[in-house]
Amino acid sequence: MRAWMYMGAALVMAPMAQALASDPAAGQRVFNQCRACHTINEGGRNGVGPNLWGVWDRAAGAVDGFRYSASMQEAAAGGLVWNEENLRRYLANPRDVVPRGSMAFAGVRNETQLDNLLAYLQQQR
Repeated sequence: MRAWMYMGAALVMAPMAQALASDPAAGQRVFNQCRACHTINEGGRNGVGPNLWGVWDRAAGAVDGFRYSASMQEAAAGGLVWNEENLRRYLANPRDVVPRGSMAFAGVRNETQLDNLLAYLQQQR
């Protein structure tokens, strides 16, 4: 087999290995810094931020009863969906996705913590 075939297989396997290496329990601990503003239990209340139960693959700005910023409403109207790519970008740097949004959190800069947090959020649905 040629070297480029091995390299292609490695590129395909890398995201799978990353997902397998993620630790939702560690992600729950990372989520503790989010609890000041968000709840994540099914049917839970909104706080300063919306309840995050079922956020994975949900349209942005879709939690009933939560008053979103104008910028988040614009992003939602533009079709923003909280899939892995958008959540990863938003949680790493919220202003990168919603530049004039009201979320004061600077972002999760540690890739391992971000991977774990995403694994935890994906389970909460």
